[in-house]
Amino acid sequence: MPNTLTNLVPTMHQALDTVSRELTGMIPAVSRNSSAERAAVGQTIYFPVVPTYSTASISAAATGPDPSDSTIGNDSMSISSAKSVTFYWTGEDERGMNNAGYFNQILRDQFAQAMRALVNEIEAELAGYYIYASRAYGTAGTAPFGTAGDYSDAAQVRKILVDNGAPTTDLQLVLSTAAGANLRGKQGGRGVDAEGSTDLLRRGVLLDIHGFAVRESGQAKSHTKGAGTGYDFAAAGEAIGQTTLTVEGGTVNSTGIRAGDVITHAGDTANKYVVNTGTTSTGGDIVINKPGLLIAGADANEITIGNSYTANLAFARSAIQLVTRAPAMPGGGDAADDVMELQDPVSGLAFQIAMYRQRRRVAYEVGIAWGSKANKQEHIALLLG
Repeated sequence: MPNTLTNLVPTMHQALDTVSRELTGMIPAVSRNSSAERAAVGQTIYFPVVPTYSTASISAAATGPDPSDSTIGNDSMSISSAKSVTFYWTGEDERGMNNAGYFNQILRDQFAQAMRALVNEIEAELAGYYIYASRAYGTAGTAPFGTAGDYSDAAQVRKILVDNGAPTTDLQLVLSTAAGANLRGKQGGRGVDAEGSTDLLRRGVLLDIHGFAVRESGQAKSHTKGAGTGYDFAAAGEAIGQTTLTVEGGTVNSTGIRAGDVITHAGDTANKYVVNTGTTSTGGDIVINKPGLLIAGADANEITIGNSYTANLAFARSAIQLVTRAPAMPGGGDAADDVMELQDPVSGLAFQIAMYRQRRRVAYEVGIAWGSKANKQEHIALLLG
């Protein structure tokens, strides 16, 4: 059977060119995990996690060392979604649009909008991983990089990452468009002699700072804080490194402490911890992200919930994983007359395009399957905006 989609390749490439201008900063910033590409939707893929070790003093002995057992842990991820966008043309509609000279233009825009919807959904899923950030820096409600000549916002989130032991060879900083506008104004005003590149002035490309590859995302999340008040640590207090914190004495105000809230406690107002699991009870356990408390919390230390914010993310690329593939077809194929894959050269996402000839109409399907995971909380930091 001849490849009936071949004549549409120029049209679909034009659509990709349109989609690739979208602000999808998270997709190219995260790590691609190829081990799950052959997995079925919902099938769990496990990968090993080596534990941390303790040191010991060296002493002379008649025999070699006798190490303790190592327990190798594991983590998992899966392809959780397989989605598509479909549309069709009847013979009469196609003839009418051809006569008017609009058919190819409309078809191109339909492919563009289909891929745009899928890309934005994946981008939004990745942007939602702000709730897994280890700690936060910045002023909630104020877009970062607003002070003239000051790049310290990036320096401070980098400090969080390196203090947590994150690798510095491939750091990513994904900003909201408001933060991106501040940074563009700052970098553009310095000129080529200061920045060492014409990229910002000539092409509007954000320049790397403090080892971060800087990108913008149109899907940066706006977080609304929990309305709870009056929570404090229970009698036992909480130790350094603790991630599960027992609280009491709260007033819920319907939302309590929410996942994504940024909290401090009376014994440590310098570090801003990000809540992974909140509570809508007056007491009980909440969970903050690893590496946990840096300063211990004593009995009755008051907990303060920070204000609502826009989530800008700083992370080591390997801290967030994304796997994508074409939706699976049966071994003998399905009713599609033709199927091909097309790759977005900017995001790297490959879309499956399928064409189905039906009664007096032709249907098109644009599909992709994917899964993602924030697998290293210590290597993610939140820059408040």
